[in-house]
Amino acid sequence: MTDKSPPGQFSLIKVHALMIMASFLVSTSFTVGKAITHALDPAVLTLIRFVLACIFFAPYIIHRHGLQIPSARAFCRYGLISATIVSFFWFMFESLKYTTALNTSAIYTLVPGISGIYGIFLVKEHLNWQRSTALVLGIIGALWIIFKGDPTRLMALDLNQGDLLFFLGCLTMAFYTPLVKRLHRGEPMTLMTFWVLVTGSGWLLLLAAPKLSATPWLSTDITIWAGILYLAIFSTIITFFLTQFAILYLGSTRVMSYSYLYPAMVLIIDWLGGIAMPPLVTLPGIIIVVAATFVLQFHKVEKPPGRSRPNP
Repeated sequence: MTDKSPPGQFSLIKVHALMIMASFLVSTSFTVGKAITHALDPAVLTLIRFVLACIFFAPYIIHRHGLQIPSARAFCRYGLISATIVSFFWFMFESLKYTTALNTSAIYTLVPGISGIYGIFLVKEHLNWQRSTALVLGIIGALWIIFKGDPTRLMALDLNQGDLLFFLGCLTMAFYTPLVKRLHRGEPMTLMTFWVLVTGSGWLLLLAAPKLSATPWLSTDITIWAGILYLAIFSTIITFFLTQFAILYLGSTRVMSYSYLYPAMVLIIDWLGGIAMPPLVTLPGIIIVVAATFVLQFHKVEKPPGRSRPNP
């Protein structure tokens, strides 16, 4: 944690503060998603979110890179990557019908570790002691939160339907980072992310097409539309730029470590929103997960900067 920031630029304290802000915005997506997922089909809801993100992202992309249509081969690369996050978001909104925002945020902490395991086979990555330790802490903390510290429930694998669905989504999301590293061809990450969102919208259009006519567009409450708009702007676009900026100073592993703060932040967000606090027995699990953030701060900054994943 002794790395110095580039001369004349942001101090590391300010960069870490930006990442705490980004983590808070991402954490709100679990609570907001829980609040709106009952109103629309998960595929339709995710399609709207992706399309809005594309619309808000497009002016920046056109301004910086012009209107460049990728080749068919590039579309295939972007489509393969977007399939992982489309699957994840579908599982996320479907799972939130049956489980809590806290549980999903805890399960999400497994993604960096699973991604590292995938990376061993896809891009020949090695799990160093920091990532290995964080993986173990994440697993222990997540299991503690999900099973409320009860070994009997753990041994019986007493999981609800939502937890199982979200875990399946995390298994698909974990492919995102290794696939980006494997399929990236040197284009700017903003450009790649935009076309991943565009191809993802295409997948979602195919998935949601049978349900679009039955969707209650006019009778859907305005708060639902506000929630979707919030997810598209704050939990997707703004956090993407904050994350990309922070990677230049901290490296991808340190930035990734902030995902271990999600359960603690969801707990605070739910409390501020008047949602009943979980049993005190879950708190040790949250503390264990947060510890993984500090372990990964000892990782050296990567050169060149790594990649980030779209946020929940």
